[in-house]
Amino acid sequence: MPIVDAQIHLWEKGAPSPQHRQEPYSAEQAIAGMDAAGVNRALIHPVLWDPDSNELAAEAVRKYPDRFAIMGWFYLDDPNNRNLVAHWKERPGMLGFRFYFNERHKREWVTDGTLDWLWPAAERAGVPLALAAALFLPTVGKIAERHPGLKLTVDHMAVPPGSSGEAAYRFQPELLALAKYPNVAVKATGQAGYAEDEYPFRSLHPHLHRCFDAFGPERMFWGTDITRMPCSWRQCVTLFTEELPWLKGRDLDLVMGEGVCNWLGWGLPG
Repeated sequence: MPIVDAQIHLWEKGAPSPQHRQEPYSAEQAIAGMDAAGVNRALIHPVLWDPDSNELAAEAVRKYPDRFAIMGWFYLDDPNNRNLVAHWKERPGMLGFRFYFNERHKREWVTDGTLDWLWPAAERAGVPLALAAALFLPTVGKIAERHPGLKLTVDHMAVPPGSSGEAAYRFQPELLALAKYPNVAVKATGQAGYAEDEYPFRSLHPHLHRCFDAFGPERMFWGTDITRMPCSWRQCVTLFTEELPWLKGRDLDLVMGEGVCNWLGWGLPG
């Protein structure tokens, strides 16, 4: 069973988000952690706090082409960057885009029409998008309906920033409503970081089960966001592989890695 982490970050500089470790995190550190945990591959999501993070991720792919691929980004407020979409996947290791929102990338751009050019451009280019979409889930549904050829992934099971405990899942009904769109998937990443109990984080299990029942094994992707996890990478793996009795067999294979590789077109080893 290939185990593929659907979200990690690498960076060399900048001020990380408070929930992440504050020291840089390198490809070599990630590889060591992956090897110790039995993780075969990881999707690097370059970060906005390091403006050179796309290039850092590309260097990681050059060094470890069998271990990493990238969901990259560009500055959405620079109109000169719009031309990047059509040829984005020609870059080594680039499988799609991932956008989250901060002081420069305004969340309201998604809902006020500012980014209405992005969705058809990505659809035409066949470039999947991952979005930190917890606070605009109904808009994701509208985008999915208007652009059925655009693959959209909702980050972190739609847990909003800074949330923990049961309140972290207050938007789960809106998330599950998106399962009716076949071009919407969900990353079950970062989940241990929202739990208020200790491993095996039994408080999370009902939320994971509901998400699985709605999206199915081909559209629910395991991952960690390892640099803000309160537990080891290995425990992030065994939470899914050993502690969820309803997740087994072919379903487990898909959730733990095969599904995200199929979704993004990241060919599995022969």
